Amino acid sequence: MNLRNVILGASLLVVGLGTSSAQLNILNATTPEEIGQKTLAQIAYDNDEPLPYGYIDERDVLWSKATWEIIDLDERVNFPLYYPIDTNNIGSERRSLYDVLVKNMRDGSIDEVYADSYFTEKRTLEDLDASLVYRDTTDYGIEQFNAEGRVDDEYIREFTLDAADIEEWRIRGLWFIDKRQGELKYRLLGICPVAGEARSKAFEDDGFDSRVELFWVYFPAAREALHNAKAFNRKNTSQPITYDHLLNSRRFSGVIYKEDNVQGDRGVKDYINDNALMQLLESDRIKDQIRNIEIDLWNY
Repeated sequence: MNLRNVILGASLLVVGLGTSSAQLNILNATTPEEIGQKTLAQIAYDNDEPLPYGYIDERDVLWSKATWEIIDLDERVNFPLYYPIDTNNIGSERRSLYDVLVKNMRDGSIDEVYADSYFTEKRTLEDLDASLVYRDTTDYGIEQFNAEGRVDDEYIREFTLDAADIEEWRIRGLWFIDKRQGELKYRLLGICPVAGEARSKAFEDDGFDSRVELFWVYFPAAREALHNAKAFNRKNTSQPITYDHLLNSRRFSGVIYKEDNVQGDRGVKDYINDNALMQLLESDRIKDQIRNIEIDLWNY
């Protein structure tokens, strides 16, 4: 047996082990109820935790730049962050990124939620209720209230934002050069869903548009919850990836809309008005500037 066959056999063995794990016991289940369940031995063997960040001393940071990016969910490469949008589909274990965040916010797994990307003002689900849920009284309910002083539940309309309403994601991250290892690195700091407020669903016929940043989640504090949620891998469905892995490895397409600067972190559209093409070119210029920093590091 030559070396090529040995390597090929080892590769197939690794893929086979990963596949059986990714299918969540589907090949060993004797009943449908056992699909997706792991034994205690499997759980102990997996030791499934997010890969910890290495410690970075401030003295090792030779250069850094904070950037804010838009992840447009209309782009095909970003679909794993958007789908599936059917939250009632109990036949699938996958959930969209928005559903994963909201679910973990409700059960307390994620509590580092803020109003802005600088993480200065903390928010709770009660604080976000006005943006995520809109309640309205119908005309019959108003008539009942005027006549009886009360309103039955059937006359109250409720509109709730769900995964299908999310139009884009915004992220804040830090590019920096680690002089100890001599390479350019990226650290994701915050992530934010963007959509119209819940009341826009009630007035959509009136052209009501109120797209806002719903909330900012401090990403390092949400890594464990995102690690436990799987995203679709279009290249190999038997090997789903976690949202933590997807975001940390930057497997998405983003457009820079702001960078830290002397003008108070002004956005690109603040100095390039009414010209989407020039704004896109400015975003590319900032990206090239960041990449060139690493290239210049190795030029003598």
